[in-house]
Amino acid sequence: MNLTLSGSAGYGAALLVGLLGGVHCVGMCGGIVGALGLGMSPARQSRIVTALPVLLAYNLGRIASYTLAGALAGGVGWYAAQLVSVHRAQLVLGVAAGLFMVALGLYLAGLWRGLAEVERLGGHVWRRIEPLGRRLLPVRGPLQALGLGAVWGWLPCGLVYSVLIWALASGGPLRGALLMLCFGLGTLPNLLAMGVFAARLARLARRVWVRVLAGGLVAGFGVLSLLRWLPLPPHA
Repeated sequence: MNLTLSGSAGYGAALLVGLLGGVHCVGMCGGIVGALGLGMSPARQSRIVTALPVLLAYNLGRIASYTLAGALAGGVGWYAAQLVSVHRAQLVLGVAAGLFMVALGLYLAGLWRGLAEVERLGGHVWRRIEPLGRRLLPVRGPLQALGLGAVWGWLPCGLVYSVLIWALASGGPLRGALLMLCFGLGTLPNLLAMGVFAARLARLARRVWVRVLAGGLVAGFGVLSLLRWLPLPPHA
């Protein structure tokens, strides 16, 4: 069973989805990134060299959690394929991944809020995990930031959930982990920049054309995936 977009193209697409999803990350994770500076003096927060190790450690923990979740999702998808017809499992998971990518694109563009309901469902699990993150605040160094990132990597997020559905169709734990790793690396530039240019990025992310462009491109990936899995009708 292959990625919905096959081979290295699938990993590259996951990287781009993470990058384009930055318009969602600014609103979803901006407060978390801001919390990283609570234990630092204003002078230290304003110095990029001082703040960068903390931001890198936070993002390393976050991406590690994404990678673990991808391995679990890939393993579940692979196991499901052993229980039923491989072709049927490929078809169901591939179509589900494509539909979720289209839904994600509409969500990022602000045209449909359905994934917000999915995020609320994830909140039941998050309420049990979130207290662990609170114990690590205020963040005073990279080690605390690493732990905080690992916890907050499980934050209910429609963007992450959509790519996890994609990981289900990846074909196994390793491919699922690599897919989520590429996605996490794609989110890295936005979240690192957010730690330094939060206000400027927030203004940019609120612009309608930015959200529509990012959402349209992500929805395009979903359409390509659906075209791969759904047979075209025969010509008359």
